[in-house]
Amino acid sequence: MSSQHPIPSYLHPTETGPWGVYLEQIDRVTPYLGSLSRWVETLKRPKRILVVDVPIERDDGTIAHFEGYRVQHNTSRGPGKGGVRFHQDVTLSEVMALSAWMTIKNSAVNVPYGGAKGGIRVDPKTLSRGELMRMTRRYTSEIGIIIGPDKDIPAPDVNTNEQTMAWMMDTYSMNEGRTSTGVVTGKPISLGGSLGRREATGRGVFVVGCEAAKKRGMNIEGAKVAVQGFGNVGGIAGRLFAEAGAKVVAVQDHGGTIFHSNGLDVPKLLDHVARHGSVAGFEGIEATMATEDFWKVDCDIMIPAALEQQITVRNADQIRAKIILEGANGPTTPEADDILRDKGVLVVPDVIANAGGVTVSYFEWVQDFSSYFWTEEEINQRLTRIMTEAFSSVWQVSEEKNTSLRTAAFVIACTRVLQAREVRGLYP
Repeated sequence: MSSQHPIPSYLHPTETGPWGVYLEQIDRVTPYLGSLSRWVETLKRPKRILVVDVPIERDDGTIAHFEGYRVQHNTSRGPGKGGVRFHQDVTLSEVMALSAWMTIKNSAVNVPYGGAKGGIRVDPKTLSRGELMRMTRRYTSEIGIIIGPDKDIPAPDVNTNEQTMAWMMDTYSMNEGRTSTGVVTGKPISLGGSLGRREATGRGVFVVGCEAAKKRGMNIEGAKVAVQGFGNVGGIAGRLFAEAGAKVVAVQDHGGTIFHSNGLDVPKLLDHVARHGSVAGFEGIEATMATEDFWKVDCDIMIPAALEQQITVRNADQIRAKIILEGANGPTTPEADDILRDKGVLVVPDVIANAGGVTVSYFEWVQDFSSYFWTEEEINQRLTRIMTEAFSSVWQVSEEKNTSLRTAAFVIACTRVLQAREVRGLYP
């Protein structure tokens, strides 16, 4: 990697992590960019990186410090947009890659945003509600110098939610001396949130999944689905597939892997997860499985909706699914991508498959600026139209250039970003 790319001094040249995966994806798309390739280095360098110390007073009076990040990868097409995750394994490389994938995602579905991402290295389960609030508020104050409704708009991600966004919005508003609802999206409805936002990412996975199934001549009714991660993305997608007549035969999360050949009772499973925090202990199953056996499940559609780098050279060849819908960001490594393509597995990449969340975040942002709110039916119709059109464009480019859907999505997205970069020029 170091021989191909100048690795920043703050990353280890032989352990670039998720950022290295992103760089390899850019390498794969560069030959298709024509004259715009002269600007491609723009995509290999985040525009701005902020690393902050987040100190709080614990409930017992001790002082704890946490490491926080906000990365703005590219803002050529509009303000930065991307979530904030609280996780003990968050790294700068990960946040850099996630911000870059947000650039690609926003451009691929053609919403007027650049890419950004944030995170704190913390296990939120170890904090009380008060400690979590204080940490969120301090983090917001620390990154407040670079965020704003026309600069960079955070949103929920792993282990963050509507309440997190409410605290962030309030903190930013108090520091600004005015209520600024548009500084974050994914807020509660009472604070200017949008109907349909909570379900939007999972709904987007379902919409593009149906489109992919049509292209492959697959009927959703009766199709067998396996889902990794059964939270806001995987859970909603699983529910929508089940409502359409599919059988959700396997589900995996941090608590374990469960299986039923005739399909799990998804509504009951969602209720169980809401009450217990995991699929572990759910009674309506045929069997439990070892973690690694999840990838061997006999299914038609597989939805990795947990964390990045889950499908690798170790398990890609074992996958029996015909279609993979990437509900998570970066769940498949480039090497695994190649294995899956050779096997004839259709991979619908994250930058299209899970773009429903940022699409409805865009709707929320627009509604906040206009102070006029749409019905949930209107939002879902607009989401379906945008996702369907984006998938159709990616499919067309994939066929024209004989590439994977991922490379096709990157061709479309990178072309839009670099065209904006070229026509804006360099300042000064």
